[in-house]
Amino acid sequence: MSALLMAGVALLGAAAGWAAVPAGRSFCADRIAGRHAPSRGVLTLVGVVVFGGLAAARGADPVLPALLLVAAAGLVLAVTDLTALRLPDPLVGLVAVGGGLGLTAATAATGDPRRLAVAVAGATLSFIGYALLALLPRARLGFGDVKLAAALGLPLGWLGWPALRLGLLLPHVLAGVTVLVLLAAGRVRRDTPVPFGPALLGGAWLAAVLG
Repeated sequence: MSALLMAGVALLGAAAGWAAVPAGRSFCADRIAGRHAPSRGVLTLVGVVVFGGLAAARGADPVLPALLLVAAAGLVLAVTDLTALRLPDPLVGLVAVGGGLGLTAATAATGDPRRLAVAVAGATLSFIGYALLALLPRARLGFGDVKLAAALGLPLGWLGWPALRLGLLLPHVLAGVTVLVLLAAGRVRRDTPVPFGPALLGGAWLAAVLG
């Protein structure tokens, strides 16, 4: 991918990050409960990093448009979860349906239908694994997290089993480190609800970039 095209993708990420804050707040205006949404400046920078990282890692791969669509919806989901501990079904559905359509187009471009079958298997395994975790006693996972994990398992499965394994493991590492830092800083207590959606999204992004 040319440097000019990569810059264009990064600018698209900036626009997606800028729009994510008001879009996310519109989904949870009745449930903010004293929390504050991330600033538009921060989300703009995050959008540049997310989109730019995918473009740099995937180049001209036919799957890139699907990953960018998932990333755009993911930025909005990060806002809703950080603001109101909420992962709205319409947004999770957009990740699943939009990502699935994008992967179908990528499969047609590559001529390898097996990858789409592995994508479906990835979504299924992600759903089952996270559903079992959510059913454990004292589990802090909600079924919004389970549905998002399944939706993200679709593109991760298309990328291959190594990416899927990373996508399943990294969210727990990211969430654990985040909670430890917040506890050490006195920002949360052991019983404070902490959103898991951003860790799911961050882990999936890292898996797509590194896998």
